Amino acid sequence: MRSSTIYDVAQAAGVATSTVSRAFSNPDRVGAATREHVLEVARRLGYQPNPHARALVSRRTRTVAMVVSDITNPHFFELIRGAEMRAKASGYTLVLVNAEESPRIELEQIHRLTRSVDGFLLAASRQPEEDLLQLAASHRVVVVNRRVPGLASVVLEHAEGCRQMVGHLASLGHSSVVYLAGPRSSWMAASRWAAIRGAAAELGLRAQRMGPFAPTVASGGAAADAALTTGATAAIAHNDLLAIGVLRRLADRGVQVPADVSVVGFDDIFAADLCTPTLTTLGGAHADVGRAAVEILLNSMEQPRDHAPELVVPSELILRRSTGVPGRPPGGRS
Repeated sequence: MRSSTIYDVAQAAGVATSTVSRAFSNPDRVGAATREHVLEVARRLGYQPNPHARALVSRRTRTVAMVVSDITNPHFFELIRGAEMRAKASGYTLVLVNAEESPRIELEQIHRLTRSVDGFLLAASRQPEEDLLQLAASHRVVVVNRRVPGLASVVLEHAEGCRQMVGHLASLGHSSVVYLAGPRSSWMAASRWAAIRGAAAELGLRAQRMGPFAPTVASGGAAADAALTTGATAAIAHNDLLAIGVLRRLADRGVQVPADVSVVGFDDIFAADLCTPTLTTLGGAHADVGRAAVEILLNSMEQPRDHAPELVVPSELILRRSTGVPGRPPGGRS
């Protein structure tokens, strides 16, 4: 049996084929009554629009790609969920790409998709700025948790959050902190260190940077050993995964947290409240970051290419049991 075509729907509905096409691909350009009539006729005839044919006409695939630096990092779970929900609400499909913490793999995957998607969400991209700007010259791009001059971006606030973090440690009586840095190519790692170093200088704390370390639990052992060589009474890890690895290594070495060393992370992943001790960390509404990134990307399709909004989503310092007064555990904090 022959499948129904757009021409069958147009004839049965008594409208032009262009009207049928707009009813599916650009419904805002068709009157509500006409659109409902066309959709009802299409349902009755069993017509399903061909997405590839629609893409040829509209030059839109109604697909966007989200590239994340490491899909196994729980930090990205809420970010992805927020982006997927917002894309689906607008009739778009979100394609997820794992860069495996490799700038080479990230770039290869982006190049494979340039003809298949309407735009890119690049989360914690490890690419040099010049490569991102070159991509943005031909595709819509939003960078997430990174800033590139001239590109739209959504960032979870970290400068004030780092000041609050260092201020919290200073209020407990700490006089020195060590930052256990993330990957060398991470924009966020460099930005966090700048904020931590600045806040420490303002508050009279000594700050050191060690690393880089891979942002994984497995790298926490080396990071913890490095932190202990500095004599710092507080260690700030690049992310919660690294911080949890630090906690494990310190426990293996008989170092008490927070009696001997306080530990802080970033991201507030679900495991931060499950490890021992529970982890003090800088978190925020990651789902809102994902939603906002998709919103900006979709809006950019109707805007000039030089329109590059920068959105900052508030962060929140979550106090748990991994931080305390140097030389004794925290009194009564849960």
